[in-house]
Amino acid sequence: MARNSLLDRFRPVGAPGPAGPAGVPATDDQGPAAELVPVFEALDPTIRQAQELTKDASTRAAETVAQARTQAAAMVEQARMDSGAVRAQAIAEVSQEARTADEEMLRAADDEAAELKRRGESRIPQLAAVIVADLVQDLLGNAPAPSGDAAPPGNTGEPDAGEGET
Repeated sequence: MARNSLLDRFRPVGAPGPAGPAGVPATDDQGPAAELVPVFEALDPTIRQAQELTKDASTRAAETVAQARTQAAAMVEQARMDSGAVRAQAIAEVSQEARTADEEMLRAADDEAAELKRRGESRIPQLAAVIVADLVQDLLGNAPAPSGDAAPPGNTGEPDAGEGET
């Protein structure tokens, strides 16, 4: 038999006054377990609702994980497809930089060659005069240079120490 209150487990005792029978727990075949049945029955819908919420949350979590994996796989595939284009663009940029550097180096070399040519051409008259003076001196047989024309510095008409006669 179900009881309404925990206190119903005890036998009623007399009112204050002379000593009467002491209140002791009633012996009951159902015991405390029977008292908890209404509590668990009241909690049963809440427990079922919690189980349903947990099941729904697990299902949504599994769907979210599956969707995330699908998106990740799509991103990886897209990155693989894009990598070829990115590599080609990087190669084109590096090639253009190398071409630009080569063109700059070629312009600098052309400028330097033009400067060397200009300097060389400017020295031609001096060198021609030295060569002509040497030829004249050789042809005349080491005769002294005519007055007014001085031999170029360092030109004594004798072969250098490292030169041999041919």
